[in-house]
Amino acid sequence: MVMAQSLAILVAKRRPTVAIDMLAPQWSLPIIARMPEVRRGIVLHTAHGELGFNKRRHLAAWLRPAGYEQAIVLPRSWKAALVPWLAGIPRRTGFRGEMRFVLINDRRPFDPDVLDQTVKRFVALGLEPGETPGEIPQPGLRVDRDRQRASIERLGLDLGRPVIAMMPGAEYGPAKCWPIEYYRELATLLAARGYAVWVFGSARETGQGATIAVDGQATNLCGLTTLEEAIDLLAACSQAVTNDSGLMHVAAAVGSRVVALYGSSSPAFTPPLTDNKVVHYLGLDCSPCFERQCRLGHLDCLRKIRPSEVLASIIAGEKSLRLGQK
Repeated sequence: MVMAQSLAILVAKRRPTVAIDMLAPQWSLPIIARMPEVRRGIVLHTAHGELGFNKRRHLAAWLRPAGYEQAIVLPRSWKAALVPWLAGIPRRTGFRGEMRFVLINDRRPFDPDVLDQTVKRFVALGLEPGETPGEIPQPGLRVDRDRQRASIERLGLDLGRPVIAMMPGAEYGPAKCWPIEYYRELATLLAARGYAVWVFGSARETGQGATIAVDGQATNLCGLTTLEEAIDLLAACSQAVTNDSGLMHVAAAVGSRVVALYGSSSPAFTPPLTDNKVVHYLGLDCSPCFERQCRLGHLDCLRKIRPSEVLASIIAGEKSLRLGQK
């Protein structure tokens, strides 16, 4: 969802008088609301993988009077193209795929060698036919400073020390997750050096957060913040140590320096879209496998990235941030 903002930025720059709305799942509306280029988010009430034809038909009937000129369909599935077609939107742009010849009438070829990153695939659909993506616009989510202060007060957080965020989860699966004991060891090392550590995640990551914060060296925020609050609080963190996850992209989009840990996935395919980053990726013979679970059972792609190496990246980053402030 954060990467989709790059497309919105491109469209807004090229067509500044056009209003941009985003049709997306309910959970993503807080992110869309922080995109300055987007007028509004519209909820698609279907579960992942659900056809929900009647839901799509009713939504299309509601959208039809708005008179949209164009729909850009990011997913390559045919059901993702149903709503724009049913709503009678005249120009329906998307990649060729899944027999969408009627549903998509502005069909673009899909070349995975040219479009070798997810964000390039999104941005390509905002270009004219035949153009290839050049410089990719970097996402920049709006931060609400008043809400940020309110969240800090509500949660009793301390800004008297530099804050390092930790995001130990990854929705995709454990093959993307740096070992939780490494996060705990790193939190201990950071606390000893005078850093505050805030652990972010959903309620499902509450146990992981508790493990990291077991001796009081971190504050476990897992399950205690809304997505909007997490956006604002991540903007208060100087750096974020994170798996390849959605929150990694949020941290990048609010200006935190990202220390990204890649295992089964590839930083070449879904990199943090910021210049302010350092990526830890070993590129083993078995990487990237894109598996949810390590099929070899050792998870060496992440286990061989030691907490001391990540700490060195954070310290180097803190020095560069101080130099930048001077």
